[in-house]
Amino acid sequence: MSQPSTDLRISLVQGNTRWHDPDGNRAHYAALMAPLAGHSDLVILPETFTSGFSNAAGDGAEDMDGPSVAWMRQQAAALDAVVTGSLQLRVDGQVFNRLLWVYPDGRLAHYDKRHLFRYGGEHERYAAGSERLCVEWKGWRINPQVCYDLRFPVFCRNRYNVERADALDFDLQIFVANWPQQRAHAWKTLAMARAIENLCYVAVVNRVGSDGNKLSYAGDSAVIDFLGQPQLSLHGSEQVATTTISAAA
Repeated sequence: MSQPSTDLRISLVQGNTRWHDPDGNRAHYAALMAPLAGHSDLVILPETFTSGFSNAAGDGAEDMDGPSVAWMRQQAAALDAVVTGSLQLRVDGQVFNRLLWVYPDGRLAHYDKRHLFRYGGEHERYAAGSERLCVEWKGWRINPQVCYDLRFPVFCRNRYNVERADALDFDLQIFVANWPQQRAHAWKTLAMARAIENLCYVAVVNRVGSDGNKLSYAGDSAVIDFLGQPQLSLHGSEQVATTTISAAA
């Protein structure tokens, strides 16, 4: 199996997202991220970090030429790191919960959330994606996903690449989320399970605080190694933390 040759610095941005306030959230998260310039390779924001997890926010969804996509490009360039997180974006008349993967040179890839949270009515306003995304960054193969995807192990599976016959699909799996505090045990347990079953590092980033739906969020963002052991664990306060995952390990 081929493997990364350099270590990767991962920064978790566990923020308290403002409700339906894109301008305020961009300013807030920019301030949280600014100290990371030159000190991180990959900066991970929560799910729907410009609005909070709200079906109503889709009514004002931006498009791919809007200010939030431009802001992510600016942040990636300023930090000299990949910046990722999800936004509510309108594309061809449909609104997606779309994770953007933005390189420092302005290139981007995207993943549209496949598993919509039907219990919260997400499927009534948002279109589901169909394809997984695997990207490469600094020699690491990375699979980013969004929140409820964490509960679907078959979709998350690290498959053996028959065509290359030398590697699994990815070395690192990422989940960005707005995962309520009342289901925190499931969040932490499933994240460890994905790391163990896929033999990969897993990074999960959740928000903190409370939202306009009166839901509370405990954070519990983490980086977990390929044996299911937490390497970095955050708890209930707003914080930014960086850890380095080992290519040799």
